[in-house]
This record gives sequence, structure tokens and C-alpha cells, in this order.
Amino acid sequence: MIDVLVLCVFAFFGGLVDAVAGGGGLLLVPALFAVYPSAPPALLLGTNKLSAIAGTTFATLRYAWSVPIRWRTILPAALVACGGGLAGAKAVTLIEPTVLRPLILVMLGAVAIYTLVRQNFGSAPDGRVRLKIEGPGVAVLAAVIGFYDGFFGPGAGSFFLFGLVRLFGYDFLAAAAATKVLNLATNFGALMLFVASDNVLYAVGLPMAASSIAGGLLGAQLAVRQGSRFIRWMFLLVVAALIVKLAYDLLLRP
Repeated sequence: MIDVLVLCVFAFFGGLVDAVAGGGGLLLVPALFAVYPSAPPALLLGTNKLSAIAGTTFATLRYAWSVPIRWRTILPAALVACGGGLAGAKAVTLIEPTVLRPLILVMLGAVAIYTLVRQNFGSAPDGRVRLKIEGPGVAVLAAVIGFYDGFFGPGAGSFFLFGLVRLFGYDFLAAAAATKVLNLATNFGALMLFVASDNVLYAVGLPMAASSIAGGLLGAQLAVRQGSRFIRWMFLLVVAALIVKLAYDLLLRP
């Protein structure tokens, strides 16, 4: 019971961070592996997805209540993201995903530097950079990052957020709302595989899901109230934490 309570605390804060800027798994996945070190990795990852999808669902609803979402663009992209997540999860059985660590580390560093240097980046919608073919463009973005999320995962929400701001002129608040829909789709695709293979620990995952919902609602509420500037700084903190985590894995782990 104490183990579950500890994980529920991590699920709450993971849901909160994930609702604002992505990266909730950075807190929750290591906590699961620390509490259950002898459990099969697939079982822990499936339990994490059950928790994450609950928090993401309610965070999405909270955003949708207050932030306009371009549903005609985002819903088809979400279907593509779900397929990308399934394909990525399948690819894990063929290729070792950790080979991506150096590349992702470089990409995250570039994203952080770009966001820091451009002080007004994502502070307001920018129609000048929005592609005329926004619908197909967002679908391609969803396919690529959806595959990455199913295959490797760390920073997927942050990459969605950055891509929507940089490529399609979203401000950070609108991008955060759209990212939750896309993240929900990729999580659903991965969770289907884990459920089908009986890799979800429901006795742990369901209490964690309730905590993740509370954290997700609070995080979305903070983002809606504080706006794009707050999300920008949370985004930079999450990216910095991901860089540290990946650098540690690359340099100190086999």
C-alpha cells in the first residue's frame, strides 16, 4: 500500500507537468522501476500508459473547455498519431530504441537554444509561419512523432509542442491544447498493445490513474490561467530535464 501511495504522488506531479509541457513520464517511469525493480519492463511501461492516458484525457477536456482547438486539423492528425504509435511500438521488437539517444540529445539541445534565443517565440499566434497545407503538415508531424513516441518516447510531447509553434504558428497555449489531443492518441495506441499482451498492473495503475487525473486537471488549469509565457518556461524546464536524463543514460549507463 505504501508503494502505491508513493507512486500516486509521482503520478499526480507527472500528470501536472505533462498537462503543461509534456514530459510527465520523466517522473513516473523511473519511479515505477525504482519501486518494482524486479518487474518485467513491459508490465511497468503498460502500467505507466494506463496512468498517463487517464491524466491526458482529463487535461484534454480541460483545455478544450477554454482553448479553441482546430479540430478539423487535429482530429485526423490524432488518428495518424495513433497509427504511428502502434507502428513505433511494433518497431521496438526489431530495433534497439536506445540507439536514438545521441540524436535525440542533439535535437533537444537545439530546441532549447532556439526557444531561449527567440524571446517572443510562441507568445502569440504567428500566421506568417503557418503552412498553407496545415492539415497534411500536422498529420505528417503526428506520424513522425507518434512513431517516435511508440518507439522510444522521451520528449514526444515537447516535440509536438515545439513543432506546432515553430512550423504552424501556434502560440504555446494553443499548442499545449492540441498536443494533449495528439498525446492522447499515441498513448491510446501504445496502451492497446500493452492491454492485449496483458502487460498492465491494474491494482497499481488504477489508483495512479486517479492521481494523474487530479494532476492533469490542475496542470491544465494553471496553463489556461497563466498563458503562453508560463508554458514556455515550463517547456524549457522539461526539455532541460530531458537533456540531463538522456545525457546521464548515454554517458553513465551501458
